[in-house]
Amino acid sequence: MKLSQFRFDLPLNLIAQHPAKKREDARMMVVHRHTGVIENKHFRDIIDYFDDKDCFVVNNTKVFPARMYGRKEKTGAKIEVFLLRELNKPNRLWDVIVDPARKIRVGNKLYFGDNEDLVAEVIDNTTSRGRTIRFLWEGDEESFRAQLEKLGETPLPKYIKRKPEEEDKERYQTVYAKHEGAVAAPTAGLHFSRELIKRLEIKGIRFAEVTLHTGLGTFRPIEVEDLSKHKMDAEYYHIDETSCKVVNRAKEYGHRVCSIGTTTMRAMESSFTAQKLLKPSEGWTNMFIHPPYEFNIADALVTNFHLPKTSLLIMTCAFAGYELAMEAYKKAIKDKYRFFSYGDSLLVI
Repeated sequence: MKLSQFRFDLPLNLIAQHPAKKREDARMMVVHRHTGVIENKHFRDIIDYFDDKDCFVVNNTKVFPARMYGRKEKTGAKIEVFLLRELNKPNRLWDVIVDPARKIRVGNKLYFGDNEDLVAEVIDNTTSRGRTIRFLWEGDEESFRAQLEKLGETPLPKYIKRKPEEEDKERYQTVYAKHEGAVAAPTAGLHFSRELIKRLEIKGIRFAEVTLHTGLGTFRPIEVEDLSKHKMDAEYYHIDETSCKVVNRAKEYGHRVCSIGTTTMRAMESSFTAQKLLKPSEGWTNMFIHPPYEFNIADALVTNFHLPKTSLLIMTCAFAGYELAMEAYKKAIKDKYRFFSYGDSLLVI
């Protein structure tokens, strides 16, 4: 398929700038793949679509405060530094994106905080905007992390046109977030409250956890018309034995497996056996799922409404079927669903 087939016009007023007051009160469109029926519901109604011993697989990655603002030595120019990932813990080496990049060269020092609480040195150019930096910190790991927490801010996507607020620290994070390493929230999971999870568990629905640390590459616009030529950035994932047992038991007994989010789906599709069972593994995946694709683990998908021409929309189309997914998006615009990270939910069953 061609990239241009995944284009649509989105009114800017449908881009959610704040989350719903209560997580589970977000709207939810339900798309039935086999009948083509589309329903308008709320996320709390998800409990009505699953039964005892069905399985939800969630991504337990945790977002860290990845966006920092520093000043360049000598000139004092303000620089945005977006932390992508830690390359080497003992040496405090990080892969980052800097903006404006043209001002930042190897050897430059960057100062963070009013009292220059933290200093970093640029040691390599990786891409036009990418740099490797070394934080110059004499203290231990705990005190270094505390500085990053203090000086960094919640990395809300750029289409949220406001400064991060205190509530974003909690709301741009799933209630089951555990393992720090993501620079973007696995947004499908943002709709779960602890109370809703409890109600689902009481009904007999099992939860399994995987980890995939969402990077910026997930959201990067695709720039090639021929989808087979697109290369995804690699993201770290981990799937343990316990989660595999929960998922595989559901599959073996004919119960459904629902992937909570496209990141969860990518992790699972990166690690399955010839019998189409989930297998334990960890590593880096750069898997790009586009139509036509045969999914191996999940029978259902929860996701948000995504940007045009992104890998997230393209995977949703691979799962729901291109025509049906695009029809659902047209209806979502007509019915004024809220889009993107803080927006409403789409359940494909």
